[in-house]
This record gives sequence, structure tokens and C-alpha cells, in this order.
Amino acid sequence: MTDRTPSDREPPRRPAPHPSGWLLPAGVDPAVRPLMAARALRGFADGAVAVLLPAYLLALGLNPFDVGLLSTVTLLGSALATLALGAIGHRWSNRRLLLAAAMLMGATGLGFAGATAFWPLLLIAFLGTLNPSSGDVSVFLPLEHARLADAAAGDARTALFARYSLAGALSAALGALAAGLPSWLLAQTGLPMLQGLRALFVLYAAIGGVVWWLYRGLPAAPVHAKQRPAPLGPSRGIVLRLAALFSLDSFAGGLVVNSLLSLWLFHRFGLSLAQAGQFFFWAGLLAAGSQLAAPWVARRIGLLNTMVYTHIPANLCLIAAALAPGVEVALALLFVRSALSQMDVPVRSAFVLAVVTPAERTAAASFTAVPRSLASAASPALAGALLAAGWLGAPLIACGALKIVYDLALLASFRGHSHARTPD
Repeated sequence: MTDRTPSDREPPRRPAPHPSGWLLPAGVDPAVRPLMAARALRGFADGAVAVLLPAYLLALGLNPFDVGLLSTVTLLGSALATLALGAIGHRWSNRRLLLAAAMLMGATGLGFAGATAFWPLLLIAFLGTLNPSSGDVSVFLPLEHARLADAAAGDARTALFARYSLAGALSAALGALAAGLPSWLLAQTGLPMLQGLRALFVLYAAIGGVVWWLYRGLPAAPVHAKQRPAPLGPSRGIVLRLAALFSLDSFAGGLVVNSLLSLWLFHRFGLSLAQAGQFFFWAGLLAAGSQLAAPWVARRIGLLNTMVYTHIPANLCLIAAALAPGVEVALALLFVRSALSQMDVPVRSAFVLAVVTPAERTAAASFTAVPRSLASAASPALAGALLAAGWLGAPLIACGALKIVYDLALLASFRGHSHARTPD
């Protein structure tokens, strides 16, 4: 005779299948809807900031090297926060950490709207949640991924991550388009451009408040989670191996984060802020479409093949864009790159979280997300220095070449898994 309750004797069950919808695929726990809405709002804010950040810093009198350095510090701060989350984040509830991150987002927007000197901006960038890249590299990522991983299994999990990434990509495209609002406000009201730029950082802070409100609707713990979060244990080897490979890709990606690609378009072809915003809007739509197609491709050629064989042609297009003779050819090549370069995002996330134990998911998501910002932290400053020196194409060429090296190394390291489908 024991004193165990029925919940002690019976293992937790997966959620019963739910009908599919435009937001969630079939078989996914609907409790994650607030995460999907929050991802969309954060994507909008990140998409706008990635285009606005260099224009705002230039308007304050800073130079391209300062823009690169500030992007570096932003990524470094995100990396250290994510690393700390993986090491000690299991001590607090996932919901509490998400609420704290949303409050930090609001403070970051207000800080950037009010600061004007370089050093205060640098400090806010290090401590805050700004994202100068095309993907999500913030502390939100591992926390939301851990929740999503408990909400579905198998192909449904890959489809869920695809829609999560799609929500972020589509809203980031709209955010990039909204980056042209300061120019419109200037034309309509005669207000200084700097005031319009600051207004959008206030909007960033307001979005942080809405995200906080959405997180309040989450249950205190994932209803179907089988174990409490724990630090890395049995899965440490494979997680560290993947993290080492991801670090090369991350360093390369840091050379062409969206804020620096905006700067390149400003200097190389003289694009205006509104024109750059339109480019990132259409590029974001293409990236979103590729992420939606990723589960279909992965089911047919495998997770690893989807990651590698879409990445290589995308990076060849990036190198070619750096050498393009005119803006039309360069933009066309960058559009092709956008249609391919993000297809690996949902399948990579689904794979990482499927090969570790449920208790290790938050830690695994953190330790594989860290290279996306930590290894890339030095490269924006390097890219800014190259742009300031007049070597405008060098960051794009170096990024494409290093990413191809990463793709080949990943394929060689996991050749035996080249046809693997999504595990449960």
C-alpha cells in the first residue's frame, strides 16, 4: 500500500489532438496561443528596429564603426543572458522568466528613446533586448521553445515550430515596412526625423507591455510537461557538438545582421530608409514562405538535408550580391537568398529539442541558442570596421564563404543522420 496519488501512478499524457487552424497545426495544445501572438509582436518590433537602428545612430552623429560596435554589444549581452538562463534558469518558473523578459523589453525601448550619448546607449544595448539580426537571438527564444516543445510531438512539433517561425518572419516583414514611418511623419508634420525615430522606440516599449500581458495568460507550468526543467545531463554531448557547429554559422551571420545590411544598402546603393524598409518587407515575406514550406521539405529529404541543401545556394547568392554591378541585380540575388536561407530555422529547432530529454529542453535550447549571439558578437564590429574602411562587399563575401564551410562541416559530422525525419 502506498500513499501515491493517481497522478503519481500514471505518467503525464500528451494533449488530445486538437483541430488544426490558421495559427496552430492539428495535435497541438492550444495553451501556447499566447506564445504565438507574443512572437508575432516581438517580430514586428525586431523587424522595425533592425532597419531603424543604423539610421537612428547615424542621426545621433555616430559612425558606421559605432553602429557595428553597438550591434556587437547587443548580441553579446543577449548571449550572456541566454547562457545564464541555461545554467540557472531552471530555478525559476518559465512563466516568471518570460514576464521578466517582457518587462526588460519595455525598459529597453524607453531607454533607447531617451538616451542620446554613445556610452548610455551601449549600456542599454548590452542589458536590453534589442535584436539587430534577422532571426530571434534574444532571451525569449529558449523560454518559448521549451514551452512549444511540450505542446506537440513528431511532425506536429516541426509544423508548430514552422508556424512559430512564420509568425515571427511575417511580422518582422511588416515591422521593416513600418520603418519608413519616420520619413512619412516628417513629410506630413514637418517634425524632425530624430523625433520620428524616437517615437518608434517608444512603440517598441509599448509592444513589450503587450507581450507581458500575453504572458500573464500562460499557465504557471506547461500542463503536459513530464519533468521539471533541469540543467544539461544525458544530452550534454550532442548539445555541445551541435553548439560548436552552430557557432561558426553564427559568427558568419553576425557579419550581415539586418542592421548592417541596411547600412550596406545605404552606402552601396544610396537607398533611403523607406526603400530599405520595403526591401526587408519583401525579403521577410519570402523568408516566411520558406519557413512554412520547411516541414514539407523535411518530411521528404530529412532534417539535415533541408538545412544544408537550402543554405548553400542561399550563401552563393549572398556572395554574388556583394559583387553585383547594380542595385537591381543585387536586390534580386538577396531576394533569392531570403527565400532559402531561413528554411533551416524550424527544422533545426525541432531537431534540437527532440533529441534531448524533456527536462533538458530549456537548457538545450539555451546552450544551442547562445552561439547564435555569442559567436556572432565580435563580427558586427568587424563588419562595421570593414564598411567604415570602404570595403563594402567584404562582409557579405566573408559571411557567405564561412556559412558554406559550416554547411559542409555539418553534413560531414552528421552524415549518418542525413535522411532522418522528425523524432518524437
